[in-house]
Amino acid sequence: MKFTTNRDNLLKPLQLVTGVVERRQTLPVLQNILVSADDNGLSLRGTDMEVEMVAQANEGVTVVRPGETTISARKLSDIWRALPDGAEVSIEVHDDRAVVRSGRSRFTLSTLPASDFPGLDSTAADTEFNIARGDMQRLVRQTSFAMAQQDVRFYLNGMLLEVTDQHIRSVATDAYRLAMCTLSQGVAGVERIRAVVPRKGVLELARMVADNDEDVHCAIGKNYLRARQGPFSLGTRLLDATYPDYENVIPPMPDNRFVADRETLRSVFGRVGILSNEKYPGVRLGMEADVLTVQANNPEQEEAEEEVAVEYGGEKVEIGFNVAYLQDILGVLDTDSVRIAVSDSESSALIDGPGAEHSVYVLMPMNL
Repeated sequence: MKFTTNRDNLLKPLQLVTGVVERRQTLPVLQNILVSADDNGLSLRGTDMEVEMVAQANEGVTVVRPGETTISARKLSDIWRALPDGAEVSIEVHDDRAVVRSGRSRFTLSTLPASDFPGLDSTAADTEFNIARGDMQRLVRQTSFAMAQQDVRFYLNGMLLEVTDQHIRSVATDAYRLAMCTLSQGVAGVERIRAVVPRKGVLELARMVADNDEDVHCAIGKNYLRARQGPFSLGTRLLDATYPDYENVIPPMPDNRFVADRETLRSVFGRVGILSNEKYPGVRLGMEADVLTVQANNPEQEEAEEEVAVEYGGEKVEIGFNVAYLQDILGVLDTDSVRIAVSDSESSALIDGPGAEHSVYVLMPMNL
């Protein structure tokens, strides 16, 4: 196998494909990426047996001799990043060695047979649909932060993607907070499909759609999700689990609710939260007659307090929340103002942006 290309043509494809490869693998071939060259161009594939990324590079690649092999993902990616912008690069494979040349630089890397490289099994898709890149970004960005990390309830370490003929929806929760984003776009003929996408698959999907304006084509099967965007394709196994009944967690809109400027409130939480308990970073919210009082203290008897003008006409209520969780929600909302509603000091809060009810958040209170 031999091909030549410009360093810039393969930089993003290499970065995306290398992103799914784990540094420590029991199978040495899984530390490599599969490089295939033919008359159509170049294909790069990386996997950890749960998530797979494929990148096609058909433009700006000259295939001198077709073939395929596997090369160390990290080493090849590091070499590629270290080369100067616009450099012309060639890769030639002989036996079990790949030689990378660019200008006066030469790198010889060991390879493993392409026949040893595993693929991601997938069955026929139950449904397929196209979704705008911005909508896919919104589904992921406005919910994925609420996924659990290494929870024994493994289904919480992922994001629910629900498809019906009325909507496409994403949901994530770690049992302390819940995030839900709904698109009014449905898929004709689909009653309800629920796919629990693992955390890594969600994060790699976000990377793939970060700076490409093309629509995303999604295919959901019994045990996998595949998303294609232009020359890139992400495949991920789904978590074999029943996701919690999130709809029962979302309360009706409580009567005690205030509306405030989102950025102002975010700044206040940032300042007051400095003096919260590092182990249990909570703040106390006091709601009363168009004024929100935000307070925090810590075991050293240090205190912080700040008042914020808000729109509020409900009962006097005091309630505590994890300030980091509040900041996460305010950070992903895309509205100028935020609405926070509670029933009493012991009930969960319902948070959204007025006029943008497609994104809803539920936050459990803290005892302070």
